[in-house]
Amino acid sequence: MIYIGLDISKYKHDCFICNSAGEIIVDNLSFENTKKGFQLFLDLLKPYDNSNVHIGLEATGHYGLNLKLFLVKNNYSFMEFNPLLVKEFKKSLSLRRTKTDKVDAIVICQKLMSVPYKPNSKLFYHKYSIKSLSRLRDTLVKQRSKYMVQLTNILDIVFPEFKPFFNNKFSSTSLFLLNKYGNAEKIANMRDFDTPNKLSKGHFTYAKFAKLKELAKNTIGESNEVFEIELHTLISLFYEIDSKIDSLDKQISTIIKELNPPTLSIPGIGELTTAVIVSEFGDFNKFTNADKLLSFAGLEPGIYQSGTIMSNGKMVKRGSGYLRHSLMNIANLVIKYNPTFYDYYLKKRSEGKCHRVALSHVCKKLLRVIYKLETQNIHFDPSLLK
Repeated sequence: MIYIGLDISKYKHDCFICNSAGEIIVDNLSFENTKKGFQLFLDLLKPYDNSNVHIGLEATGHYGLNLKLFLVKNNYSFMEFNPLLVKEFKKSLSLRRTKTDKVDAIVICQKLMSVPYKPNSKLFYHKYSIKSLSRLRDTLVKQRSKYMVQLTNILDIVFPEFKPFFNNKFSSTSLFLLNKYGNAEKIANMRDFDTPNKLSKGHFTYAKFAKLKELAKNTIGESNEVFEIELHTLISLFYEIDSKIDSLDKQISTIIKELNPPTLSIPGIGELTTAVIVSEFGDFNKFTNADKLLSFAGLEPGIYQSGTIMSNGKMVKRGSGYLRHSLMNIANLVIKYNPTFYDYYLKKRSEGKCHRVALSHVCKKLLRVIYKLETQNIHFDPSLLK
């Protein structure tokens, strides 16, 4: 068996190669993150059968994506390690504080030889694509929310009665009126009732139309050209980013429908939320048990034990903060659609736990269910829940 440790960086990669007997084949090779560099690395692997080559590398975000895709294209597998685990493994080998790319490649190779080989999933590229799209969507949603806050701040000056009239929400009707008229004076003199009425599907009645005009006539707001420019600019940015989010939603839904993961069968978990779970965890088979999922998401409790003292600490919050935040939101939806999860939530609340803590327990139960579904490739069956 041939073991290869790869230290990934932005412009170059370092590798260390040895066999199962520990004999060094390549002590140190540094190759560029280019087509020529990749070919140099591939030439080293050609003498060996693909099935006898084990490659290990750290999870370094997008820096190693091109190399990973290159390996998959040439029928080589690889195993990714959490950088924190590699760091702790390195500490266990030596107390010296020596860090070089060459040393890191050797440590990764040694780590690879010390654990069972769990290669990347064949769906690696698809899941990475969903992960990138889901995270981009989350960034755009947060930016859209910022625009809405800024728009609210301007309305507090130019027409403070407007947003409370629409139940403090920005509907398609309210945004249309703001975009078309821009200030209270123009809204007070508007005559077009049919367009906002159709946009609201009849909810914006003539009585509301008349009341809004009356509010506009008697507003305490002050308007000028600068505020109108800001208002129109923010609405324009909102519409643009909203259309991009819709486009991403369609792309994510298309990919997740093709994959059709078992998690999608859980009531309360839709295509977008399934995409987050599946893409962030990646290959579920690389986790030996459900507790490893909790650890990956940072949902496990900290434990302190010394002598006769034993205590359970707070949630460790290591791992993906984005995943942990998403799971808490998903748990909030699941308890609305599944009686077993809701009863479990009430049980934790009856034990004196606050809403967020009880919800974290629902998250843990949910992840155990997801682990069973994904690793056994079965659909959700509420009758089997305990």
